[in-house]
Amino acid sequence: MGRFEEVRANVRRAYESMRTVRDEGANGVPAVEPPDPPRPAVVERRRPAATTPTVNSRDDAEVPHGLRIAAAWSWRVIVIGAGALAVLWLVGRLSQVLIPLSIALLLSALLAPMVGTLNRLIRLPRSLATGLVMVAGLAAVAGTLVLVITQFVGGFPALSDKATAGMQQVQDWLQTGPFHMSNAQLDNTFNAATKWVNDHRETLTSSALSTAAATLEFLASLFLVLFSTFFFLRDGKRIWRFVTEILPRGAREPVAAAGEAAWLTLVAYVRATVLVAFIDAVGIGLAVLILRVHFAFPLAALVFIGAFIPIVGATISGVVAVLIALVDRGPVAALVVLIAVIAVQQLEGHVLQPLIMGRAVSIHPLAVIVAIATGVVQAGIVGALVAVPIVAVLNTGVRHLVGKRRATPEEVVVSSRPSP
Repeated sequence: MGRFEEVRANVRRAYESMRTVRDEGANGVPAVEPPDPPRPAVVERRRPAATTPTVNSRDDAEVPHGLRIAAAWSWRVIVIGAGALAVLWLVGRLSQVLIPLSIALLLSALLAPMVGTLNRLIRLPRSLATGLVMVAGLAAVAGTLVLVITQFVGGFPALSDKATAGMQQVQDWLQTGPFHMSNAQLDNTFNAATKWVNDHRETLTSSALSTAAATLEFLASLFLVLFSTFFFLRDGKRIWRFVTEILPRGAREPVAAAGEAAWLTLVAYVRATVLVAFIDAVGIGLAVLILRVHFAFPLAALVFIGAFIPIVGATISGVVAVLIALVDRGPVAALVVLIAVIAVQQLEGHVLQPLIMGRAVSIHPLAVIVAIATGVVQAGIVGALVAVPIVAVLNTGVRHLVGKRRATPEEVVVSSRPSP
């Protein structure tokens, strides 16, 4: 039986060899077996490399997991806090330069649309369009200052006399009113105020003596603002392109796009703030003008400037308007001005801010308050003016970068090589 099976196998091999030779002769090419189809890509999961346990890993095994997470968060928060403190310290040291540059950016955001209009529609060169817009802006500011100073100089003597009469009325009210203060108590109060002035005379004198230095610093800052504004308006795109070219190649495009988005936010913020401030100034200025209170135009200008400081600016300027109305026209006029101030603030808070400012930038009120407080601590009133737009720009830039980031998972590797 075994011999028969061996003969049959030999016959089968001979038949297969004859069939192969016949196929080659018929086609003229050697018969080749078809290749195996390509194998699909294999998704592998990267396994962590085997490590030898060390003393540290054995120690970590004895520490609770929650405590390890808390320690990891703690040292990272400490590093971030140290970096933030270093940035604040550097800003404080360079405030004489950074504040004028910030003001120049705000002015550039306000004037850039006008420069672009002149450059596109009238075909003016960029430098000429920038110069014309800056000259027009300086003329408007100078005219406003002349009107404010003229009204102040003209109305100050009468207001001073009324303030003196008002102080006398207050003194009489303290004596005859519910407090029933005696002349001796009033004299003691006056003597205490005089003593405070005498004790702080050196401080007041030193502040007066430093007026010349402050004037020089103001002129230098003003020159830096004008100089920077001109070149921001003329060469802003080239300057930003140069800054992004310094960055690593992979970060240039995202940072450039984030910068453009932040600039659009700044332009929208400045436009909305100017519109809201103008409406506030017109509302309170009309109330003061109708009541024939002195300094109507200076008070309107003060309200306009104060509106650039969100939340607190309009309140402070409104209080000043109420006090001047009280001294100039009495308590009834002051009450009417107070009602006008409250009405304008309600209009701003419930209609203008959501309708106009909400489209430009959305910042939480807590962030606004913290930004204003930080700006006041770092640079006083000017810091309060530039703090909120800086936060708005950073908010837009960071959100843009986070939204554009595309993270590739590290634990999955797609291999196109066929498996063995």
